[in-house]
Amino acid sequence: MKTTARFEAAVNKLYTAYHANTLHPEYCQQCAVGTILDGADAWKHLSDHHGSLCLNYVGTVHQQLGKRFNGYTPLELLQIEAAFLRGCGYQLPIKHNHFSPTNRTDKAILFDGLCATVQLLSQLDGLQDAMDVSALLNSRSTISTPKSSKQTLRHGIK
Repeated sequence: MKTTARFEAAVNKLYTAYHANTLHPEYCQQCAVGTILDGADAWKHLSDHHGSLCLNYVGTVHQQLGKRFNGYTPLELLQIEAAFLRGCGYQLPIKHNHFSPTNRTDKAILFDGLCATVQLLSQLDGLQDAMDVSALLNSRSTISTPKSSKQTLRHGIK
């Protein structure tokens, strides 16, 4: 699959953080966007609430000026973070009275968030969904098997 440089960089950083156990949905330097931005937390000033898709004044100014952070616009960064948090099971935006998972660093929860993030990153770059395996599952195998093996598979005999 052909990808873009920013997609590759973002996915590599997220994958590394996931396997190094440094991905954390509620820490602005270790969440999806914080990871993509190399641990920077300045992105949190683009919105008033973590997980919100609404730019505040600072975010709007950066968006209108065409500012990019590691290739992503302020609005794209908010979309990425929202996809990650939603994938992890959060009710957005994050507030004290909104639902959040009890075990925030559970690998299964983080994996769901990672999948949602990679799916959105694919969409943002106009790529085929990198997490979609249906093409692999629906394609017929091109590997030829000996006739005796085919009979064994069909009839359970040799």
